[in-house]
Amino acid sequence: MLVADRVIAIAIMALSAYFMWHATALPIGWNGMTGGPGGGAFPFWLSLIMLLSAGGVLFRSLGQERTSQHFFDSHTLRSVIAVVVSLFVTIALIPIVGSYVALPLFIFWYLRIFGGHGWILTGSLTVSTPVFLFFFFEVTLRILLPKGLTEPLFFPLYAMFF
Repeated sequence: MLVADRVIAIAIMALSAYFMWHATALPIGWNGMTGGPGGGAFPFWLSLIMLLSAGGVLFRSLGQERTSQHFFDSHTLRSVIAVVVSLFVTIALIPIVGSYVALPLFIFWYLRIFGGHGWILTGSLTVSTPVFLFFFFEVTLRILLPKGLTEPLFFPLYAMFF
């Protein structure tokens, strides 16, 4: 298991460094022209966070002794496959129904059906996440997310905020 931790941590660190390198092709600081961060800011800083997190996993694994524990048991493997398949379905739905429908569907499935969480947590996160994403990306940063078939529903909101 430690070998897998180390290999995955090193791979994520390399991928993060690659993303950071490519993000510097765009400005990563504050852009005075648009009044917001440069186009490479979020990819760069999120990649840096990924790099540091993976470095923490690698550092922690170096201080542990090797065990004979398996990386995945059959139940864990089924769970991982279910989540990966649901993420692919979510990504496939984004161009069709848009981010504001596909992401809440995934959150609902993950929390209520897969995780068995209560209705209050599931409902509050399923409703508040797309609202937060709209105000953060579209209103504050002026970054349009894909809306698919739901685009006409956003015209009144565009009239209010733009």
